[in-house]
Amino acid sequence: MFRLRDRLFASAAVVALAASSAVHAQANFPEKPIRLVVGFTAGGPTDLPARVVADKLGSSIGQRVIVENRPGAGGQLATQDVLSKPGDGYNLLLCTHFESINLALYKKLSYQLSDIAPISQISRYYYGVAASTELPAQDWEAFIAYAKANPGKVNYGSVGRGSAQEILALEMGKLAGIQLTGVSYKGATQIIPDLLAGRIHLFVSPTLSVLPHHQTGKLKILAVTSPERLPAAPEVPTVGEKGISFVRFGWLGICAPAGTPQPVIAMLNRHIAAAVKTPDYRQLIEKAGSIPLSSTAEQLAKILHETYQQTAATVREFGLQQD
Repeated sequence: MFRLRDRLFASAAVVALAASSAVHAQANFPEKPIRLVVGFTAGGPTDLPARVVADKLGSSIGQRVIVENRPGAGGQLATQDVLSKPGDGYNLLLCTHFESINLALYKKLSYQLSDIAPISQISRYYYGVAASTELPAQDWEAFIAYAKANPGKVNYGSVGRGSAQEILALEMGKLAGIQLTGVSYKGATQIIPDLLAGRIHLFVSPTLSVLPHHQTGKLKILAVTSPERLPAAPEVPTVGEKGISFVRFGWLGICAPAGTPQPVIAMLNRHIAAAVKTPDYRQLIEKAGSIPLSSTAEQLAKILHETYQQTAATVREFGLQQD
């Protein structure tokens, strides 16, 4: 009886010690630098906002937030990296719609949405239908006419099979009654030089990547996928103005592995929201035609699920699902 009682006391002491250690770790978080892993190349439309937020987050919490780029497989390498780490708040993911897209696209992945702990959204952005100056079309109508006269000869860049850029190009092509040919790249930073040089004709891109080149005349944005014209490019019509019901947006957020303590998520959410409100971050995002926007963890979780459901329907329609 006494041995049983001793064992129970010992077990209770171990549990109490573990709980005390966990509470201590949360109370003193962060005690070391934090990684923020980005699944796309440096300098691209996901990387730039991530670096500004990481810098501001690090300053406000008193620890470095180090951005690591792990491009490849449509963001899967970065997702798998972060989700394989402990849920302690020290390994964060610059999460995007690709987490949901990949789950809809691939039959077998190493994660589910339930493995992701959303923290906060950091921006919402719309897409620009960007065309090379080598394409003999100065506006949307001329582009559609050229594409119809040359079926399959207009090619577009995408960040891999089943990427948002491919899905958007396929959807838009179907609605416009044109046939486009896709060319896969590792990241947006590889696509832009080929678009500027005329080696590809089209890129349905977040405006962050293409708006500066449109403004200098190095390429032309034929239309945007926003519901209204963007203040950063009021001369560019919406796709809807051209008679096609096509409003699409992407988003960026910060996520962690499931199991990350709620107090850590709440603390990070608070500081990320403050970073999103800073004037220089807002200027960077708004200048690119995007919207600086934070959210609750619950709101970001809803966006992840809605993105998955919308993408799954498109994947079924175009037969895009892969093993």
